[in-house]
Amino acid sequence: MKTTGIHHVTAVAGDPQQNLDFYTEVLGLRLVKRTVNFDDTTTYHLYYGDETGSPGTALTFFPFEGARQGRPGRGQAVATAFAVPEGSLDYWADRLDASDATVHDRQTRFGVGVLPFEDPHGQPLELVESESPIEPWADGPVPADRAIRGFFGVTLHSEEPDATANVLDVLGFDRVDSEPDPDDGAERVRYAACGDRAAVVDVLHRGPPRGRPGVGTVHHVAFRAVDEDEQMAWRERLSDAGQFVTPQKDRQYFRSIYFREPGGVLFEIATDGPGFTADESVPELGSELKLPSWLEDERERIEAALPSLGGTDETATNDEGSGAPTTDEDGEATVTDGGERR
Repeated sequence: MKTTGIHHVTAVAGDPQQNLDFYTEVLGLRLVKRTVNFDDTTTYHLYYGDETGSPGTALTFFPFEGARQGRPGRGQAVATAFAVPEGSLDYWADRLDASDATVHDRQTRFGVGVLPFEDPHGQPLELVESESPIEPWADGPVPADRAIRGFFGVTLHSEEPDATANVLDVLGFDRVDSEPDPDDGAERVRYAACGDRAAVVDVLHRGPPRGRPGVGTVHHVAFRAVDEDEQMAWRERLSDAGQFVTPQKDRQYFRSIYFREPGGVLFEIATDGPGFTADESVPELGSELKLPSWLEDERERIEAALPSLGGTDETATNDEGSGAPTTDEDGEATVTDGGERR
């Protein structure tokens, strides 16, 4: 039993309208679902991906307007990388330079071109020239021959790189290469899953600083399970390997279990189904606020507390909906190192 790769990545953002504008208008991703953080309904949970948000393409956000800025570092995933067609980095450098992104110098990593940048809220992202079977969203603003094709992978700045490697081995990742990181010479070790998309995890052997959760940081990285039976098998295997794994949680569009690996990064195992078309047709994805059945009776209260979210001209917000986190790890499925929710 091996995971085929990354299912989704969930991060923390600031102003939700700025987040929506950047990921749809600049990066050209589709908003495939607008719902709420099931554990803090004053905050959106926004999902971006390909046309249907298929596994391996979905970058999701908890946007906490007014929350403190985080700091990517040890104990966190410190970069999320998208796959783009070979030869497209010049296009993307120009496009990102014209936006609110912070663009860094291009790199060559493991023989492949990489363009690192940060979104307007400081979220570290990368574009990697790589083949991918994912078709970009046809109605997006980026030409198809330049458009993002799902994830390439993630970079982890582990507190215990060897222990993180052991967990990746349990998940079915193989070590494939290592090299000095172009930024500071720290060893970067590459692991790959057996899937055809979103299959790369790089682990940095790097020292301080320690990460500080908040805006501009990744909350968790989710890996794929085909279905609930496989997910429960993963729960048993991970528990046998010494991980403290949460009970299954219903996230409406997939089922989830969570554990904090020894290097400090919160991992999730998510099922491929039922998917984002469970409550919307493909043409309507992301067009309405969707709530799970157990929150429908509270829809009026929830909608009143959320900031408005619409076109670029609709930026007014409700003061009651700031959703600023008050502890280091507020957000959906927050767990301690022992696997219990705070």
